Amino acid sequence: MNQSKIYFNSRDMLIRLVIQKIVYFEGDGNYTCIVTANKQKICITLNLAHTEEMLAKQLGDTAKQFMRVGKRFIVNMNYINQVNILNQHLWLSDSEHFLFQLTVSKEALKTVKELVVKTKI
Repeated sequence: MNQSKIYFNSRDMLIRLVIQKIVYFEGDGNYTCIVTANKQKICITLNLAHTEEMLAKQLGDTAKQFMRVGKRFIVNMNYINQVNILNQHLWLSDSEHFLFQLTVSKEALKTVKELVVKTKI
C-alpha cells in the first residue's frame, strides 16, 4: 500500500502524515493546526499561507485535493459532506468515523459549492 506522505519539519519536531488522512488545516496567526481522520490535532509553526505553499511544493498535482476555504481553512475536498451557505457551515466527514463542522463565510461557501458541483468531487 503506497500512500503519499507529507513532512513538516521544525526545529523541535518532525511530523510525517499520510495525506489521505488529513481532513483539514486551520490557520491561527503564525500557527496551523492539522486535523486528521482519527481526530488528532497537531499544531505546527507555519502560517496557513506557508502551509499551502508546502503542500504544493511537496505534493505537486496531488495538492489539488486540498482547497483553501476563506482565510482560516484548507480542506481535503474528498471529505466535503455538506455545504450550508445559509448557516455558514461546512461539514467534513468520511460518513463513518468522524464529522467536523467548520464555520465559514458565505462567499467562501458559495465558491466551495460551485467547485463541488462543477467537478463532482
